[in-house]
Amino acid sequence: MSTGTELRRKFLNYFGLHDHLVLPSASLVPKDDPSLLLTVAGMVPFKPYFQGKMTPPHPRIATAQKCLRTQDLEEVGKTARHNTFFEMLGNFSIGDYFKKETIAWSWEFLTKELGLPPADLWITVYYDDQEAAEIWHDLMGVPRERIVPLGEETNFWEAGPVGPCGPCSEILMDLGPDKSCGSPDCGVECECGRYLEIWNLVFTEFNREQDGKLSKLPRRNIDTGMGLERIASVMQGVPNNFETDLIFPLIEEVVRASGISYGADPKSDVALKVIADHARAVAFLIADGVHPSNEGRGYVLRRILRRAVRYGRLLGIRDAFLNRLTEITIAIYQDPYRELKERSNHIQRIVSLEEERFGETLEQGLQILQEQLEKVEKTGEKNLPGGVAFRLYDTFGFPLELTQEILAERGMDVDLDGFRASMEKQRERARAARVETVPTDSFSVCTAYSGTKTKFIGYGSLSARSQITAVIVDDSERERAIQGEQVQVMLDETPFYSEAGGQVGDQGKLCGPDGEVTINDTKSVEDGVIIHHGVVSRGTVQKGDLVLAQVDEQHRFRCARNHTATHLLHRALRDVLGDHVQQMGSLVSPERLRFDFSHFATLSDQELI
Repeated sequence: MSTGTELRRKFLNYFGLHDHLVLPSASLVPKDDPSLLLTVAGMVPFKPYFQGKMTPPHPRIATAQKCLRTQDLEEVGKTARHNTFFEMLGNFSIGDYFKKETIAWSWEFLTKELGLPPADLWITVYYDDQEAAEIWHDLMGVPRERIVPLGEETNFWEAGPVGPCGPCSEILMDLGPDKSCGSPDCGVECECGRYLEIWNLVFTEFNREQDGKLSKLPRRNIDTGMGLERIASVMQGVPNNFETDLIFPLIEEVVRASGISYGADPKSDVALKVIADHARAVAFLIADGVHPSNEGRGYVLRRILRRAVRYGRLLGIRDAFLNRLTEITIAIYQDPYRELKERSNHIQRIVSLEEERFGETLEQGLQILQEQLEKVEKTGEKNLPGGVAFRLYDTFGFPLELTQEILAERGMDVDLDGFRASMEKQRERARAARVETVPTDSFSVCTAYSGTKTKFIGYGSLSARSQITAVIVDDSERERAIQGEQVQVMLDETPFYSEAGGQVGDQGKLCGPDGEVTINDTKSVEDGVIIHHGVVSRGTVQKGDLVLAQVDEQHRFRCARNHTATHLLHRALRDVLGDHVQQMGSLVSPERLRFDFSHFATLSDQELI
């Protein structure tokens, strides 16, 4: 029996011998790709190479790539093949080899290196790709009756409505008649599970134009993907991904913790599989720098982790249990993925805190949900009020999808419009709570002077000759302002630093031919529109005056010193707490500084010291 570790090593060694550069897996967090929340396929790290935006380190590359998908989260545990986290084995060509080599190497690897019976392998090709069909038949010896032409839906890959695309060819394993649905029409397109797709070969040779027509690419690429868990299930002779040596040790631990036997009941089997799958995903996400939150990747992590906790409760597990599963995950994967071992303490600390937090509110939340469901069922309605779902989300930490999943088990759903309305009301309250006093000049300046930019020259000089371009008193433009009046002044250029990045604005003086303004604050109401707030301390000032703008040097120095201190503090926090620490806000004034940062727990006395 080949272990998952051996299969991964065999694959990478094989393509390494065929002049491929073997690269380590990229992070689950895509680099410089805002279009993706997480790495969902083996080719994701190489998109810039395929698009011609960057030069690859080698025209031939092979990887075992960490991937995570959640679009079919509800199917995990219910089917044999759905996983959140999985590894994609892939070989890639960027303008080098093409169909002949790709097909030959995939066939040789499966039949010679792994020893799969050729008679059990079926091939699908794009119906218009005669070249691939002939290579499979003439060079590989696959009988024509086991080469199945299919349409665009399954055998033509496209990144989008326009751009690079091409036909693909899938290799499927016939798992035997006993896996068949029994239908006389059962074949490679049947969903019964007899024919298992194990490798997809994508031949990117066309470009889809705006008018829908296909043109040949100047440089053809290869992108292949074979799920490690799938091929492991074949090689280990088990009926699903969950019983491979990559996942089953986690199921065994959940069996031990719950006292529930695996294989005794389909419903409990789903829970066992979900927990094992999700614990694995949680460990890898945290190792790659993702932390629980209510948005983005952090929300994906929180949703998966809390879903696992809820399934644990269904199995009767009341104590914290996920950390033991992350330990097992680390033990299984620590050789190819050293980040798991290096960050094991960090992973377990976050898991413990998140499981503890949710555990404290889960039972209470479930009780409230049960009470509300009984009320709804008495009325004959099928939708839980959105306000109730939002309360579960906001107060008890129930991800909306978790509430929906619990309701679906009873044939019900959530009033999503009501949920969104409650969410928006909370956001409005939050915005109102944190709104700051807006200067009275904001309306006038943003409307009347949005095109009047001020050139900032304050990095090189603390004083400058400048011309007044606007004078505003009591939210109205004036030609002049007199002694004692509060005033907002705009200049054509200024050495005054406006409030930004948490640092308060400069103070100082504007000295003109007939008067002087004492500046007590400087702000930007939009990019390039800088407002000097102050009081006319002597005489008069008017639009068009040439003034000497002088920054208070000591005020600037003390602010700059505290600004530097925030950077030092940020570095120290990352050194002590970890690289996950991010600045969330700050206040920098001459007298003090405040630094807001993200962290998943209260700092201990030892960490503070």
